[in-house]
Amino acid sequence: MQPNSLDPVASERLSHAGKIFTSDLSINEFALLHGAGFEPIELVMGVSVYHVGYQFTGIRQQSELPVLTDATYRARWNAMSRMQAEADALGADGVVGVRLDWRHQGEGEHLEFIAVGTAVRYTEKPGAFRRPNGQAFSSHLTGQDLTTLLRSGFAPVAFVMGNCVFHIAVQGFLRTLSQVGRNAEMPQWTQGSYQSRELAMSRMQAEAERDGANGIVGVHFAISNYAWGHHTVEFYVAGTAVRRVGEPQTITPSFVLPMSDG
Repeated sequence: MQPNSLDPVASERLSHAGKIFTSDLSINEFALLHGAGFEPIELVMGVSVYHVGYQFTGIRQQSELPVLTDATYRARWNAMSRMQAEADALGADGVVGVRLDWRHQGEGEHLEFIAVGTAVRYTEKPGAFRRPNGQAFSSHLTGQDLTTLLRSGFAPVAFVMGNCVFHIAVQGFLRTLSQVGRNAEMPQWTQGSYQSRELAMSRMQAEAERDGANGIVGVHFAISNYAWGHHTVEFYVAGTAVRRVGEPQTITPSFVLPMSDG
């Protein structure tokens, strides 16, 4: 199955879209997006189960493991591309509330990545918020944050990400022995964290630049070691790339009278 192609089962499900929408939006998100001119079309998703290969390295070697980096990035990219394909098949203007999760599938070296979001259409001017290449935008922002972003004169472009799987060198026996009972920094762990973080961040920024964005908002990161052992970790970072589309709107404060006794 190609990363950006529709699964036959998904194609059958999407053929019935339009009769009734489905979404994972909360009531507040739905109301705010509706007020901003967006209507939900359908819940869209993409899945990729990936077999992660092996890469051997010396226990004293401190470096990135590109085979593992590529595997975990490619699996995420496959899932995101399939979700994007569903949104584009629906003629959506964007996908909001994107979540990209993973879990072990079967054996320890099998990882399943799942991308889920709600495809939306901009009813006032369909196509106005699509990417320059005509694809639907994607964003992990909540409905509340997305509405605030639009009022600020910016629009989402794409969910962007970067990662780095890094092997932290094992400390020598004598050095470990000298630190017994003492407070001491672990320099190989500190340096490894810096190196892997910078590589992941630079890759995320490169994706945003490729898509013509002005910046990235809502950045979050995660550190995992899956089943690779204590000294091999993945630094993963993601956010929503945005571009300026107009001037910020002045938000008029509203008078709210609480009805509760408290």
